[in-house]
Amino acid sequence: MARTAPSFFRRIGLAFSVLFSAERAAQLQRDEPESEPPVADASTAPAAEPQPVIVRETTPEAALQLLGLLQREARFIDFVQEDVAAYADADIGAAARVVHEGCRKVLREHFSIEPVRAESEGSRITLAEGFDAAAVRLTGKVVGKPPFTGSLGHRGWRVTETRLPRLTEAHDASVIAQAEVEL
Repeated sequence: MARTAPSFFRRIGLAFSVLFSAERAAQLQRDEPESEPPVADASTAPAAEPQPVIVRETTPEAALQLLGLLQREARFIDFVQEDVAAYADADIGAAARVVHEGCRKVLREHFSIEPVRAESEGSRITLAEGFDAAAVRLTGKVVGKPPFTGSLGHRGWRVTETRLPRLTEAHDASVIAQAEVEL
C-alpha cells in the first residue's frame, strides 16, 4: 500500500512532537528507512555555496617574543617609546643606526627572509590569472580581470623559515624587557 504525504498541518504537528518528545524522535529515527538520498539532476542542482573563510586564532607569544628580541638586541621599544621631538636630527640618526643594526641582527638570526618577487623594483611585470593575491597587492587603477601589467613598486618580503627560541612553560612572554634595578 502506497503512503501519501502528510498534510502541511500534520507535518507541523509531527515536528512539534519530535521537538518536545525524545521518545517520539527516537521512534521516528528507528522507523526511518535506510535509503540513499535521491540524486539531483545536475541541471536542477543548486550552485555550490562558497566555502566559509576559516579564521585562525593566533596566540601572542611569538609576537611578544619577537618584541623582546628586538628590545634586547636593538633597544627597539626604548627608541620607539622615546619622544624624539627634542633631539637634533644627528642624535636621532646616530640612535637609529644602533637600532637598525640590532634589528637587522635579530632578523638574520631568527628568520630566513626572501623577496616575494625576483624582479627589480621599477621593472614591468605581468600578473597572470590566478596570481597569489595574498602575496601581491594591486595599487593604482585596478579595472577588469587578469592578466594585469604594471610596474613593480616593491618586491615584498616572505619569511621562509622561523627560528625563535623555545619558551619554558613558566616564561611570561608579556614581559618583553625586565625592569633593571642596580644595587
